Amino acid sequence: MKEIRYPNGIVRSKPPSRTDNHSRRGFRLEDDLNASNQYYKDLNIALIYKKPTPVQIVKVDYPKRGRAKITEAYYRTPSTTDYNGIYKGRYIDFEAKETQHKTSFPKYLVQPHQIEHLKGVSRHGGIGFFIIRFTSMSKTYLVDSLEMIQKLEDPSAKSIPYSWFEEHSCLLQEGLYPRIQYLKAVDELYLKGD
Repeated sequence: MKEIRYPNGIVRSKPPSRTDNHSRRGFRLEDDLNASNQYYKDLNIALIYKKPTPVQIVKVDYPKRGRAKITEAYYRTPSTTDYNGIYKGRYIDFEAKETQHKTSFPKYLVQPHQIEHLKGVSRHGGIGFFIIRFTSMSKTYLVDSLEMIQKLEDPSAKSIPYSWFEEHSCLLQEGLYPRIQYLKAVDELYLKGD
């Protein structure tokens, strides 16, 4: 395939691959966000990173010298949220979730420790939000963390209707570079006066 040279200096010989197998379900949004964050970093717009999941390695095999293979590991502690970083001098922290459901977002997808973490981010003046993708409709939304947490903590339903996202969140524009233009929504929702 022909080599492509982009204005920001990135050179690619083929577009990023996307697999459709079931084991990769849930990683498309992550892949899109990682590519978007790389774009924002390359253009010196923001520094936002995927947080590593804390893992305790228990057993390692050494089949060949210098070729270690982890054979047993456990999560040490629950991770907080998926991404954090800095944009226009403000701390940003967010959780990204995908669902195949067409009519609602299941509340069980968000863990209690993630809710508590995002409450703390807001309490300390940071910008906290959720990015929610409805894969069956090919739509991705950014919703303020406190607004969504209020809905998550409402015990009257096990899910949040899709129509709620249409009314209370920002539909994110998707494209090639960046794949998900979520910082445009951050500007509109949080940084209008900046």
